[in-house]
Amino acid sequence: MNFHLQQEIDWRLRVFDSLSFPTLILTPEHTIIAVNQKLQEAYGLPRDELIGKTCRDFFKTFEGNSDLPCTKNICPLDETLKDGMGHSLLRRIQHKDGSEHWEDRVFSPILNDDGEVLYVIESIRDVTRSKALEKDLQDIREFLNRVLQSSASAIVAADREGHVLLMNRAAEELFGYVFQPEEQLNISSLYPPGVAKGIMKKLRDDGYGGPGKLPVTRVNILTALGEQIPVEMTGAIIYEDGRESATMGVYNDLRERLTSEKKLLEAQSQLVQAEKMASLGRLAAGVAHEINNPLTGILLYGNLVKEKIGKDHPLQSNLDFIIEDVERCRDIVKNLLAYSRQSITSRDRFSLNDLVDESLRLIRDQKLFINVTVQKELSQARMPVNADRNNMSQVVIILVMNALDAMNKKGTLTLKTYRDDRQKKGCLEISDTGTGIPEENLSRIFDPFFTTKAPGKGTGLGLSTAYGIVKDNNGEISIKATGPQGTSFLVELPLDLDSLYVDEEMIG
Repeated sequence: MNFHLQQEIDWRLRVFDSLSFPTLILTPEHTIIAVNQKLQEAYGLPRDELIGKTCRDFFKTFEGNSDLPCTKNICPLDETLKDGMGHSLLRRIQHKDGSEHWEDRVFSPILNDDGEVLYVIESIRDVTRSKALEKDLQDIREFLNRVLQSSASAIVAADREGHVLLMNRAAEELFGYVFQPEEQLNISSLYPPGVAKGIMKKLRDDGYGGPGKLPVTRVNILTALGEQIPVEMTGAIIYEDGRESATMGVYNDLRERLTSEKKLLEAQSQLVQAEKMASLGRLAAGVAHEINNPLTGILLYGNLVKEKIGKDHPLQSNLDFIIEDVERCRDIVKNLLAYSRQSITSRDRFSLNDLVDESLRLIRDQKLFINVTVQKELSQARMPVNADRNNMSQVVIILVMNALDAMNKKGTLTLKTYRDDRQKKGCLEISDTGTGIPEENLSRIFDPFFTTKAPGKGTGLGLSTAYGIVKDNNGEISIKATGPQGTSFLVELPLDLDSLYVDEEMIG
């Protein structure tokens, strides 16, 4: 044999033996004609016992089953022989000792000058560790996905271009989307115009929350139906090698919290109002009693003097003014006593509709209604209440007179009754077409002595007196609506359920 040829064969064999993976060479008949050192070490057999065997017989010896991919349609060796191209196969192997392994078998053809396959090199790579790491990674991904999906907070992530990559179930419910990655949903469509840019500006502002971080911020989001929802959100920029690669946001719906806060503020306001009314009520009662006695004396002696001096006396008109002002003061004292609820109350059962009719008839100056259209929208439903009839008439008259003043005696006055079966209340709305109540006055409207009328035109005790009477009868009074089109006051009284049920059973 030529020396150089022998040298070439020797170095090729050394290269073959030095391969890092167990490797064997097969003939087109699947017969093993060569194995490298790594394969002998891996399987613990000398080269002589391996040469001449078929690859199927060889692998069957070391595996605990005969489930080998040797059919012509899936065998990588046959595919390599057929098309002269490299192929591979990933297999899970269970050895006879019960251990499980993953092998990546790579088949590479050795071609002659005509492109025909002379031999096939099969390399066997143990990828058990890689598959274990891959499984661990998959388990971590599944765990993280379960964490994300089980979160009560909405979580959304997007790439650098703003395409949404992830949206958990809470986010789908909040935003109203059934997320499909292929739909290329853009993060900007989840906010009102300009909000997304503002959030990114804050994320990139080192002085706002630190680089790439957004502290708790309140914003409005936009649902798939175009509804704006207030949320509390935090956000972050995700960096890769120091460059922005994605963004994420965590959102919490504020609607329920804001509703609860509003109810709490209303309850606190009502408590403060009640305490203020109680304190002022005690003061008003004391003042009323102290003033009432001297007023009675002034009125008595004023009338006596008036009778003595005769009608033609020059002081007669002065006495008339004195008596008129004293009577006005007496009316104020009467209102103070009513406000402080020091007057005697007497409850009986009556219909809310009857209260409306009776109260309107008690307004003595009917000329006030000349340019006013009175609309009565009285429900046909039974609405018996148990309250102080006279005092409640006073409430209706106060609200009607205030409505007339608000309209400058010109417009439409509406009195509407209805039954709230859910809260078991009878409701009366008194609405005007006036200019409405300024927002800065809303919190003070039921305060005693608060009035927007000119001096001498009102005492500011009307609405506070109405408030006290309604509260004393276990009811509620509130401003239902106000604005440039007018104001609506709502009075709610508990229904007399015993009477209501008896009446309805008799009707039924």
